[in-house]
Amino acid sequence: MRTFLIVLSAMLSACATQAPEPAVCSNLPSGDYCAFDATRDAGEDVRIAQEVAAREDLKTLIVMGANWCHDSRALAGTLRGDRFTPLLAEHYRLVYVDVGRKNRNLDIARRFGLDDILGTPTVIIADSDGTVLNRDTAPTWRNAASRTEDEIYDELERFAEME
Repeated sequence: MRTFLIVLSAMLSACATQAPEPAVCSNLPSGDYCAFDATRDAGEDVRIAQEVAAREDLKTLIVMGANWCHDSRALAGTLRGDRFTPLLAEHYRLVYVDVGRKNRNLDIARRFGLDDILGTPTVIIADSDGTVLNRDTAPTWRNAASRTEDEIYDELERFAEME
């Protein structure tokens, strides 16, 4: 029984190490990705991501957005790129949280000290202890579609290198 529990725990950890694969949005321009799934238990997804991040001494990257938002979809698409894969795998546990029309999963934002979701996406970066590292910039990502890949990468790399 003990061996079964160890194997099960390892399997669950492996499944929780990365965000679910976004689906292609059928009603949106080709190549857009729907990373924000309203049917998921976002609180549990964040809890698991934080647990894995703490165990592996990584940061949690929480992208709070919605599929109706072109900036949210653009950021999700950028994060899927080959350039970002190694950075995310080495430094972050990524989780997408669907916020609906800024009326869903707001308790997660409050848990990290944000009173509200001012725009989408809102990006929270927390260290392995759950301390928010980017409280001042978390709500500024609502222009993600206008940011260059270099700007996004540099921002994530800067926080990745923080102790």
